[in-house]
Amino acid sequence: MPRAYIADGHHRAAAAARLAGEKPGPRGILTVFFPASELRILPYHRLVLKLDPLDAESLLAAARKGFEVTGLSSAPPDETGKIGLFVAGRWHQLAWKADPRANPVAKLDASALQDRLLGPALGVKDPRTDARLDFVGGVHGTAALEKKVRTGEAAAAFSLPSVSLAQIFAVADADQIMPPKSTWFEPKLRSGLFVHRFSRPSTS
Repeated sequence: MPRAYIADGHHRAAAAARLAGEKPGPRGILTVFFPASELRILPYHRLVLKLDPLDAESLLAAARKGFEVTGLSSAPPDETGKIGLFVAGRWHQLAWKADPRANPVAKLDASALQDRLLGPALGVKDPRTDARLDFVGGVHGTAALEKKVRTGEAAAAFSLPSVSLAQIFAVADADQIMPPKSTWFEPKLRSGLFVHRFSRPSTS
């Protein structure tokens, strides 16, 4: 294979590479390869647990500054450039168009949501660590988002469209990093335990 992409486990791969350069011994990590044609990529949705200092109306007003906002009776279709917002019992579509001259990461819907709304309006600087955000894998569907908001577990929910393989390859080929929690890959491997015996390097 001329090229392989890491779909999951980037931190483990980086740690293994660093260890291999620091200590002698077996090199490698447990790996499984999937043909790109057999991978399914689902979206990763966002929950906003608290809107402070905003409310539903001010959140929508902030969204209109960076998106074309349209009210809908259900979640938007799974199409690039169409982000869903469920707040106050109603769905809204947040439409946008990426600048064709932008870098591959900036063209992603997760980046647009962060740069145009979550950051400016809610002050979210790092989605990985902000306690007001939670994430829902696309395997659970948008109904799970509605339930979280209707039951009061979250104040608002954003549905994101699936990222394409072409988008992921473009980001990797540009030596850039995908936004956190932007892809949910299927199939998932079964859990298991593997043991590798490490022997001391020979001194002879």
